[in-house]
Amino acid sequence: MQNIIENITNSFTSNAITMSVIVAVLIMTLILSVYEFIVYRFVSHRSFYNKSFNISVAILPFFISMIILCLQSNIVITLGTIGALAIIRFRTAVKDPVDMVYLLWSVFIGIVCGCQLYSVGAITSIFVTIVLIILDHLNFGRCPYVLIVHSNEELESDIEDILKDKKINYKIKSRNYTSKGYDYVIEFIYKEIKELNKILSKNKKISKYSIIEYDADDIV
Repeated sequence: MQNIIENITNSFTSNAITMSVIVAVLIMTLILSVYEFIVYRFVSHRSFYNKSFNISVAILPFFISMIILCLQSNIVITLGTIGALAIIRFRTAVKDPVDMVYLLWSVFIGIVCGCQLYSVGAITSIFVTIVLIILDHLNFGRCPYVLIVHSNEELESDIEDILKDKKINYKIKSRNYTSKGYDYVIEFIYKEIKELNKILSKNKKISKYSIIEYDADDIV
């Protein structure tokens, strides 16, 4: 039994973790982390850039890669790390679902670099970037907008006639009546915004209006 335990322990003990290996892992982690940092900065569809989150996803792979590297060296460290990570709870809410992709990407970079699978990390990162760019530009002709109209008199029927005439799929989200006038908030999907803008500008009943493009919770 003692020999079996010694064999199992020796199988988890590696003398290959030298200073050159550590430096190589850190350099590759740095390259892939900076790459992810740039992708999030310029490819992410968020209207308001979250720099603190971007720094977090760029730093996270360094710790993970070193943890993976240490786990390969000793079974005691492996068991201790598993026990330590089991009691950690992260309660920070992720507002954008796409941010989960970047968090998983950071974990992936840390794991593959810690396992010294550099080609897997590089190829996967480039492939994910291409997919993100393609999916971000695919809207299948659906351009969501919000139309905010203010007038001194009731013109809900006039707006509906305009939208129906152009066969625009719309929904009135809000009606606000005050002593100063009427306010309408209308959600619609349409591609020819310039054409709609010309029609609305010719309506003398409309005091002012705004057309806002939005994507989910982000207002552009």
